[in-house]
Formats: sequence, structure tokens, C-alpha cells
Amino acid sequence: MSDLLVEMTGITKDFPGVHALADASFELRPGEVHALVGENGAGKSTLMKILAGVYVPDAGEIRFKGEPVQISNPRTALDLGISMIHQELNLAPHLTVAQNIFLGREPRGRPRFLLDDRRLNRQTRELIDRLHLKLDPTARVGDLKIAQQQMVEIAKALSLNAAVLVMDEPTAALTDTEIDELFRIIRDLRTDGVGVVHISHRLEELKQISDRVTVMRDGRYVATLDIADASIPVVINMMVGRTIYEEAPDIPVRSDEVVLEVRGLSRGRMVRDVSFVLHRGEILGVAGLVGAGRTELVRAIFGADRPESGEILVHGKPAAIASPADAVQLGIAYLSEDRKRYGLALGLDVETNVVLASLQTFVSSLGRVDTRRTRAVAEQRVQDLGIKTPSVRQHARNLSGGTQQKVVIAKWLTADTDILIFDEPTRGIDVGAKSEIYHLLNELARDGKAIIMISSELPEILRMSHRIIVMCEGRLTGELSGATATQEAIMTLATQRESVAEAIPA
Repeated sequence: MSDLLVEMTGITKDFPGVHALADASFELRPGEVHALVGENGAGKSTLMKILAGVYVPDAGEIRFKGEPVQISNPRTALDLGISMIHQELNLAPHLTVAQNIFLGREPRGRPRFLLDDRRLNRQTRELIDRLHLKLDPTARVGDLKIAQQQMVEIAKALSLNAAVLVMDEPTAALTDTEIDELFRIIRDLRTDGVGVVHISHRLEELKQISDRVTVMRDGRYVATLDIADASIPVVINMMVGRTIYEEAPDIPVRSDEVVLEVRGLSRGRMVRDVSFVLHRGEILGVAGLVGAGRTELVRAIFGADRPESGEILVHGKPAAIASPADAVQLGIAYLSEDRKRYGLALGLDVETNVVLASLQTFVSSLGRVDTRRTRAVAEQRVQDLGIKTPSVRQHARNLSGGTQQKVVIAKWLTADTDILIFDEPTRGIDVGAKSEIYHLLNELARDGKAIIMISSELPEILRMSHRIIVMCEGRLTGELSGATATQEAIMTLATQRESVAEAIPA
């Protein structure tokens, strides 16, 4: 009898135009937290989706508790005791928290075809309380923030009492407090003998929670290390095959020209009397805890939500922004934190996504889209931004997270916008792709683009920003110079409920 819970060997998987996995291997012991790392496109998620029955391998063998198994669909995986929390949230937004968690397993009443909602909500409350989560069983999932939706996914997976739990980027949208709580839950699972696979791009998390780490590159197995031997430089070198230097970049000099001014903007309790300016060639960091109102602020600026009061000036002139279309006409772009939902048409190819926001400029006098021009522009953007795709005809859903983010950037550059709002630009992106995104943001600023960057990662905010504004409970509580700001100073402002009397000079 094998002492391994899961053993995957020789796993191969091809998609149209993409060689996703080639002779990949992985193993998991009972009661182990095993980290799986690699660049975007390395094959981590694909390998685990094969274990979870989402994909069927073209070749290779899977053994579960020492016995060979054929996992042909997710139901087979669940019956074996294998559950996976996917990076892409897999929830029904129109249903409640309780309905999502127990979807397909709802308690029945009398007669049997009726659902027992009272018992459903009670069971969900017991689960939520056991996990110490701040969720309302009756809340509609579509009304929750990304971080809260992630916690619903975690509760759903843990409700299955699985022997194997795969977590694909579970901490990407969580605050530090929520991450600490998640790690507490994982440690409890480990004590109960559950094997946990933890896919993460946050390499600093490895030492906190993992027992071993497996590195993948280009769809192949590279190595498995005990966590004591897995220093971050060693792991990064294995991941990318090159050294990534994380020193602060040479931040371009900003202009004194103000391109965007926000005066007294308010919308409910999430945006309360916020004022700031943005200069040409500047990267303005927006920091704060989850729920501080950062996303609500930029959505109001972009016209996705209607502000109740306040004024927005673009290039010194009052701007009437009633919709995102108005914002785009004024040269404002918004790259949402949920790029799959709001940034991309996943079922369309790279070429179409790149020209989508400016399609009218490619229409001829006869009313037809000039496909030769769209193809040429898309191919030029792919080359300029280093977008890794077999061709511009590749569907966006088949690209890695970092590559998808570059396609969204390409779309807004093609639309000739000069004010770019990035909401969590490196969420779910590996260290190599992060470095490329940082370089790209600096190049855009150097070219005169003005950038607002929301990030929950304080090192990222400190690394990239000329200035940093901090929000707490819908208010702007202070402003810091990027050159002198510290994590401690940001966190002080992020937990300060009232605005400071005077901003720290920028």
C-alpha cells in the first residue's frame, strides 16, 4: 500500500495551438500542504484540473491511495474525495451564499421535491461559524465583493469533507487578516489528514504554510523541494530559468500637468467626499483595506456607477461622465480587478479583444470592418507588449493570466486612452509576468500616460508609485510620497477613519 494520497505520472495534455503539459508529475501525502508554483502558462492549473476531472489527460497515470483511477469528470473526482477551488470563481451570482455552498446537495423538506430553506441556512451558518467567516447565508453572491466570493468558494469546498483539497490562488483577493484565517483553516485540515495542494504566485506564503513545493516550467515537472530548502531565489530561478531582480525600478519623472482632477466625489458610504489630482506621466497608487472604497471610487470616475455629488475635470475641463462610453471618449480606460468578467470577451480571439474598444475606427465607408487593419494592429500590439500567444486568432480563454492582462492593456492602448486605471493589475499573476507588467507600467508613464493603480500588495504600491493616496471606509485619509512612504505609514492611514488635516507633502 502506497503512503501517497495522490500520485500523477507522465501526464500530457494538448489544446489547440497549446502544448499545456508534457510528461508532468506530482505527488501528495496525507496531511501535507504541497505548494505548486510556476509562471503563468507553466501548466499548474491544467495539471490540477486533470486531477479534479475538469480535463481528461491525453496520456499518463493517476493513482489515488495507491490504486490507479480514471477521473473522467468532476463528479468522479468528488466521489473519490477530491475537491478543487478554481482560480476563476465558479459561483451562481443570482443565488444566495447558502444556495451556492450546497448547490445540488440541498436539504429536502416534505414532500421531497421541496427544498428546506430554513435547514439550508442553518447548516450554512454552522459551517460559516466553524470556519470563522464573516458571511451572511442569505446574501446574494452577486452582491458580494471578490474577496467575499472567494471565501464562499472556500466554504463550499470545505463543506464536502474532501480527502484532497486543491486551492488555485486562494489568497489572491484576500486581505492579510483573511489570509491568516485561511491558513488557520488549512492547518486544521492538515491535522485532520487532508492533503492540500496550494497553487500560489505569492512566494512569500510558501514558508508560512507549505511542507513541500513542486516547481513547473513550460508544462513540465522541474523539481520538488522540502520547504526548508526552498529559498525564494532558488524557486524563482527554477520557475523562470533566469534571475528576476526585484529592486525598485527607475520610476520615470512625472509632469506637473494635471490631466485628471476629482473634487468632492461621493457615492453612498463607499465614496465620501474624495478629492485628488493626477498628473501626466504619473503613477498614483491607491491603497487601503478591502472594503475601503477604492474600486467604488474608480468605478464612479469611469462612469460604471453614478456618483451622487462631486465634480470630475479632465484636462482642466468639467467632464460629464454618465457611462463608460463617455469615459472612453474622454481618454479614460479602466482595467478591472476581475479581468475575465469585465475586461475580456473570453470566447473571442486576441485580435477581436484588442480592437473591441475602438472597433468603430476600423469600419470602412461601406460599413464593413477592415480585417486587414485589425489583424495588423493586433499583431503589432502582440509584438510591442510581448504577448505570448500562438497567433492573434487564439481565444482569450486559452491564455495565461498574465497574458490575458496584457491583452486588456493592448485593448486600451489601441483605443488611444491616456488615463489608465489599473485595479489590482497583477492579481493572480506570477513573479515573471509581474516584472513584465511593472516594466510596462513604467514605460506607459514614461510615454506620458497617467496611471491610477489600486493594489492590495503594499510592496507593489511602494515599488511603483510616485504618490500614494490611502482610503478607509470610503474616505481619503491621507497622501504619501512614494519616495518616502512605508508600509507602516500606509497601514496607519488605512485604519484611520477620519481624514488627516494635512496630507504629507508629495
